[in-house]
Amino acid sequence: MNIGDKVRLLHGKEEGIITRLSSGGQVEIEIEDGFRIPAMKSEVVVIDAAEKEYFDRQEGEKDGFIQPLPKTDPSARAAGIFLAYVPYNDQVHDLVLINHTKKSYLFSVDELSGNQTKNLDAGVIQPQSFRKFAERMMRDFEQWPGMKIMLVPLNKKFEVQEQATERKIKFKATNFFKHKGKAPVIDKEAFLFKLNDQEKVLDVKKLNEELNPEEKVSYPNLKIKRPPAAVDLHIEKLTREHDLMSNSEMLQLQLGVFQKNLDDAMATGMDEITFIHGIGNGVLRKEIHRFLSQLKGIKYFRDSQKTNFGYGATTVKIHE
Repeated sequence: MNIGDKVRLLHGKEEGIITRLSSGGQVEIEIEDGFRIPAMKSEVVVIDAAEKEYFDRQEGEKDGFIQPLPKTDPSARAAGIFLAYVPYNDQVHDLVLINHTKKSYLFSVDELSGNQTKNLDAGVIQPQSFRKFAERMMRDFEQWPGMKIMLVPLNKKFEVQEQATERKIKFKATNFFKHKGKAPVIDKEAFLFKLNDQEKVLDVKKLNEELNPEEKVSYPNLKIKRPPAAVDLHIEKLTREHDLMSNSEMLQLQLGVFQKNLDDAMATGMDEITFIHGIGNGVLRKEIHRFLSQLKGIKYFRDSQKTNFGYGATTVKIHE
């Protein structure tokens, strides 16, 4: 039983990833939504390889996570810039930046600590090349610091300039260990993450500005779409790139979607609307309730009934 193993509780329905082992025979398991629960080794069982493959496939299809890149998947060879965690041995992983494109990129990798940063490496990475910039101990997975990676494509001739890419990365165990596959260029097994997407690069700041314009402009005959009665704000429902976003970016996106749907509900004359935010650490719920407490035009808001959402949702009653 090791860190990264997928396990199931013998006396419960919970499944998750082992994130910590203790000498006292206790393990810490991260389940969905980022919850961590303690358990004794004798109370959990490792899901075998065949079952693990089945569950990973089902979860990937259902929740919309960025998919793992197995050896047989041709997308593992798709062009792009990749961050790879390459096992050196059972404990040490090399952090490798891989350029599997025909273009050179200017790059910078910073380690994050609150509002402070420390540069780990910077320079130019050539086409079809790789560069190791750090090492990580698997036993310290919970203490791995966040990173910020910036990529700027370099045109050697006159051509359309691609958008620069910035990624802030802080992994959860339930996402990290799903991304195992064969890394391009180095042709080794690794935990692999694509950093740039030439087809669609998520611009969180622009998206938030679109969802929360400072000045709302009224247009005649503008048709506002009536939102659903229950809006799911779980981050994996809103974007496929959540595992490469910082906590603040995810929160801003969730609040933007919440405000947009609330505005539309009020504009289309809905009587009430429910927002499913989950339990988690309570930050999203607190921000939603703070916003609603200062808003005019609603009768009241309350936690939804436990039988429906487990107190992981808020129902807003709108004035008629």
